[in-house]
Amino acid sequence: MELAELIRARRSVRAFESRHIEADKLQCILDMTNLAPSAGNLQAFEIYQVEASHPRAALARAADQSFIAQAPVILVFFANTGRSARKYGARGRELYAVQDATIAATYAMLAATDQGLSSVWVGAFDPAKVTAAIGAPPDWTPVAILPIGYAAESPAASARRPITELVHKL
Repeated sequence: MELAELIRARRSVRAFESRHIEADKLQCILDMTNLAPSAGNLQAFEIYQVEASHPRAALARAADQSFIAQAPVILVFFANTGRSARKYGARGRELYAVQDATIAATYAMLAATDQGLSSVWVGAFDPAKVTAAIGAPPDWTPVAILPIGYAAESPAASARRPITELVHKL
């Protein structure tokens, strides 16, 4: 897909078929995610690939969003704040690592769309419960839960702010 077409095709999907994701498609998503830019090329983010039913259900509870458990694969993105802080100090810990995880999750969403899959960004969750569901180190910060699968719905495009309202020219 051309990039503009890909971006226009991406939708937030909250209903998934109970269909397995092919290993090559999932690997492509992870490979593309690994190409995301990051501060100082430190890649100060970590990804948990969750396929087992128990942690998928725990993540759904942590976010109080039951549809999450429907997805055959959930990618959970964490900011590895210590990794960024070693080079950039407080700014790396408080901002750059979160930006790295955010950019990586966005790449994963676009790569999933390119593979004919759907996803939705989930940012509303209890961080402590997400960390516990995964068994992640307590010094990593959960940034996004990304359920991925074949769409069982076809949502319309969301309304967007006009460019004239969004962009401020100087």
